[in-house]
Amino acid sequence: MHPTILKNLEELYKTYSAYLSENPFTGNPDNLYDPMNYIMNLGGKRARPMLTMAAALSAGGDSNAVLPVAHTMEVFHNFSLVHDDIMDRAPSRRGQPTVHLKWDMPTAILAGDNMLVAAYRFLFGYTGQGKEAIVSLFTDTATGVCEGQQWDMDFANIEHVNEASYLEMIRLKTAVLLGCCAGSGALSAGASKDIAMQYYQFAVAVGMAFQLHDDWLDTFGDPNKTGKKPGGDIGEGKKTWLYIAAEQMGLPIANLYKEKQDEARIEAATALFKEAGLDTRLLQLAATYNEEANQLLQDLQNKGHQTQWLEELVAFLSNREH
Repeated sequence: MHPTILKNLEELYKTYSAYLSENPFTGNPDNLYDPMNYIMNLGGKRARPMLTMAAALSAGGDSNAVLPVAHTMEVFHNFSLVHDDIMDRAPSRRGQPTVHLKWDMPTAILAGDNMLVAAYRFLFGYTGQGKEAIVSLFTDTATGVCEGQQWDMDFANIEHVNEASYLEMIRLKTAVLLGCCAGSGALSAGASKDIAMQYYQFAVAVGMAFQLHDDWLDTFGDPNKTGKKPGGDIGEGKKTWLYIAAEQMGLPIANLYKEKQDEARIEAATALFKEAGLDTRLLQLAATYNEEANQLLQDLQNKGHQTQWLEELVAFLSNREH
């Protein structure tokens, strides 16, 4: 069991973990499939498969029946991490070497490609309710995630990025996949399109809070808990919410990024963000999205849905330290 997971989610975590163990990637050559299994077994919160299963239960469905869909979401997520790490030149993932460093760049690209194919293989293996709608939603979501990643890279070459553009980028890059998980879970339970969309919107709000909290952790998190060196985004010169908010306040963040590099930049920018109170403001913004998610859950509860699994998942994700 994940060490910080809440009680009502324990069985979902165990069930998915067993499914993951029972469905390793196999094939030849080994050096194509070994990296795929490596990234899938580095750990992580398993938020996406648990969200899919929790939404199915909340909508009156079967969490076991939706396992192939839940696994699709986790495989796709990890495929995106392999390629993101290549683009970001990241040295570590969850405290371990990234795939492209443990093997090599071409192998990592191919392993990621094959994981995307595998995600669809698991999805097409699903035989329950709502399959056509789930496939359509997943395909649209996969396109959105790629668009978000491109925007993320493009921002490095745009002098001034506004807050609205940044929030739209993280909606696409991170939040829509969580939305797809919850919407797919509801569809697997036979939910109407309107109800499934409410589950989707709930999880998008969760995803926005999740990514903003992730931005906070990247700069202010405890490296012993995050498994990553603080200030990674600052070191890479990324225009995160913190950077954008500092610029909008008239702070000399752009000059600081130009004048300083590496550790000096990280130390100076982190101090500037804290002095301006942006660490607190970022957590407050994340909290507004969590509140939106809770309001959508309350409405679902009023309609007779059993939302306890989803409530605990929100608490789990919003209180995390890694």
